[in-house]
Amino acid sequence: MGYEIERKFLVKGDYKPDAYKCMIIRQGYLSLSGTSVVRIRIKGEKAFVTVKSALPEGKIKRHEWEYEIPVEDAEEMLKLCEDGLIEKKRYLVKAGKHTFEVDEFFGKNQGLLLAEVELENEDEPYERPQWLGPEVTGNVRYYNSFLSIHPYMEWGE
Repeated sequence: MGYEIERKFLVKGDYKPDAYKCMIIRQGYLSLSGTSVVRIRIKGEKAFVTVKSALPEGKIKRHEWEYEIPVEDAEEMLKLCEDGLIEKKRYLVKAGKHTFEVDEFFGKNQGLLLAEVELENEDEPYERPQWLGPEVTGNVRYYNSFLSIHPYMEWGE
């Protein structure tokens, strides 16, 4: 059984000089329920279908299953996601023994910068880069599934 353990942060500084790779990501959601999401993602030259359980309150570990699928199939599935597509550029930034994934959003989520770090266990220490802002792990507003139906540009803040 697959698991994901990650922390999520706002970005408050210049991370790009430290990035060693970047890629364009397009994704959408075939299912958004209170207990799970089914995501279709095209990342660079590959495509994936991912099923994630809801994040239990106060926790950072949840079930996750991800499978590679043909890009042509993913393109067709993304058409089923209608207006809720997420488009972003992902930068990979090394910090100590971890890699942060920094997402620069486009379209209706333009202006939002989020960083995530995946961990082996919930209490694992990690190096905190200077450009890392406040932690938003567990704040549903910053999950891509939420952003697909409530875009950042419509928050009015």
